Amino acid sequence: QVQLQESGPGLVKPSQTLSLTCTVSGGSITTSYHYWTWIRQPPEKGLEWMGAIGNSGSSHYSPALKSRTSISSDTSKNQFTLQLTSVTPEDTAVYYCARRDTGRYLYDYWGQGTQVTVSS
Repeated sequence: QVQLQESGPGLVKPSQTLSLTCTVSGGSITTSYHYWTWIRQPPEKGLEWMGAIGNSGSSHYSPALKSRTSISSDTSKNQFTLQLTSVTPEDTAVYYCARRDTGRYLYDYWGQGTQVTVSS
């Protein structure tokens, strides 16, 4: 059973960089046909896809966030990390990491989510 767990600070000041890590257990982030994804949900809004990284290390980003987003992976730790620069209160959200199965076209495993608040 694959499990994902987000970790990182729950409070970030405006203009700083938000950094979250997703630790994967029960499966390797180097397997084919999977994209390791970051998704967020602001208060009272829908889910927003932020970006993803594949098993080869190739990454893809939402056009709306591309200039501020970076996703990287550490295969030795079986983790992938999100960095979002120059945060504002509009970046306050629950942040999820998830695995996308590109063969079945679905997100089959999710972390529980972590609340991040941007406030001074």
